[in-house]
Amino acid sequence: MATASEAAIHDTITRRKTRTVMMKDVPIGSEHPIPVQSMTKTKTANWQATVEQILRYEEAGCQIVRCTANDEDAAHALKKIKENIHIPLVADIHFQHKLALIAVASGVDKIRINPGNIGNKEKVAEVLKACKDNGIPIRIGVNAGSLEKDIMRKVGYPTADGMVESALRHIEICNEHHFEDVIVSLKSSDVFMMIEAYRKLAKMCDYPFHLGVTEAGTSWQGTIKSSIGIGGLLAEGIGDTIRVSLTTDGVEEVKVGREILRSLGLVSFGVTLISCPTCGRLDVDLFRIAGEVEKAVAHIKTPLKVAVMGCLVNGPGESKGADIGISAGAGSAILYVKGESKGKIEEAEIVPRLLDEIRIIEEELKQTTALPR
Repeated sequence: MATASEAAIHDTITRRKTRTVMMKDVPIGSEHPIPVQSMTKTKTANWQATVEQILRYEEAGCQIVRCTANDEDAAHALKKIKENIHIPLVADIHFQHKLALIAVASGVDKIRINPGNIGNKEKVAEVLKACKDNGIPIRIGVNAGSLEKDIMRKVGYPTADGMVESALRHIEICNEHHFEDVIVSLKSSDVFMMIEAYRKLAKMCDYPFHLGVTEAGTSWQGTIKSSIGIGGLLAEGIGDTIRVSLTTDGVEEVKVGREILRSLGLVSFGVTLISCPTCGRLDVDLFRIAGEVEKAVAHIKTPLKVAVMGCLVNGPGESKGADIGISAGAGSAILYVKGESKGKIEEAEIVPRLLDEIRIIEEELKQTTALPR
């Protein structure tokens, strides 16, 4: 039977058709994988500390990173940052068009900006021309917490319709200058508002969407809100790149983002651990076993499915369907490898045996991948 490592990425989600926008060598659009982004939390002007943070993000699987360019020191620091990282760099700009021009000259790969809030038409034209001349796309980043004053006077308070109106306004400015390399985000801390806004705009244009629940909160609450908002839209086929916004280390943002994609079958990487919640039928220390396995395999990037099951009700089925699995009984477990039973092992053997089998399969997969075609 086909196991997780042999299975293709799910094709049950039909993605909304969008154009492709290139960021350095990373394509954004419906014909391409969905990259995970994060944003640095250091002072950008301190480029050494910022680079150190980005390299940790990269190790966690971050594919695009954004830095604020809130003053000239920060904007100029982008050059040094760009020279010392390996993934596309986005400059986050607000209000000052001069900072966008410095960021472009510093070699960034995308500008996050709202064309309508950086000054008069001449300043907007200058920024769009600089981006176009250098092949740099723009993300129009609409946020429910900072809608234009005239829109707020009309709608009274942040709404999905107000967010869509703001996005269309900024898109129109780009269209007037024949600038088409545009990505759009419609972020809100309100999950329902965010979902409604993206759904409405999805019917009006084919620009790629950057998904996110902004100011989602701390690690626990923010993970849940982001999973519902981002995951819900992705399940509908809406979304071309994602960023999880948490009040914690950006590495956690990356991990959550990658797990959202993996849970929906939109990417295949690393170890997917299946483990039961346990009940009164449990006769082994499954909390310890699952925790030790999860910690030991965190560094593995090879796509594998590992099942750690606590009883004979669902245990055999889940274990047979995984690359490696155990179905526990009274102080022991049946070990399954690629769907076949390998006999009984004692509780003390479960973790080391699982890790041994994971290493064997991982090495086999690496050798298969390395074979000449």
